[in-house]
Amino acid sequence: MTEFTLNAQARTDLGKGASRRLRHAANIPAVVYGGSKPAESVTILAKEIAKLFENEAAYSHVIELNVDGSKQNVIVKAMQRHPSKQFIMHADFVRVVAGQKLTAIVPVHFVGEEAPVKKGGEISHVLNEIEVTCLPKDLPEFIEVDLSALEIGAIVHLSDIKAPKGVEFVALAHGDDKAVANVHAPRVAPEAEEGAAE
Repeated sequence: MTEFTLNAQARTDLGKGASRRLRHAANIPAVVYGGSKPAESVTILAKEIAKLFENEAAYSHVIELNVDGSKQNVIVKAMQRHPSKQFIMHADFVRVVAGQKLTAIVPVHFVGEEAPVKKGGEISHVLNEIEVTCLPKDLPEFIEVDLSALEIGAIVHLSDIKAPKGVEFVALAHGDDKAVANVHAPRVAPEAEEGAAE
């Protein structure tokens, strides 16, 4: 059912000091919660979690988490990285329950960017990921946004994107039609303007 697996060990040594000791030993503290079971504190090998999340798809896929031989399906809810070195410092996982909707962050893949650029436009990506709600079986790997038909000055909003079957955009459900990308005229550098004036 799942393409991704991750091994973990249950931990009872909690707190900031314990988390620091874990990281020094090349382990990552994590928490698993949701479903009908209580929250569970676990430890994952730093190199194993880093390898898994080299694959962008792991962020929006169901992961089989093996805690001391007991397997459960989870998705990533939050990931804390070191501000400058970018290695993973902590992870939160939510248990996936079949038939029960889940909320997940899914990456955005932009296609057709060459067309507006050929017309002299510049593209700004406003959102690189979208929060969705759906059943586990409907969880998309990514959301594709086609920019090929855009003219200069155009803005793509969430409401302009066709959500995959069974998938709902959380922001739209709350009445927030966010901008996803826009095409604007190239910004002229001040030096170039001064040169032209002279």
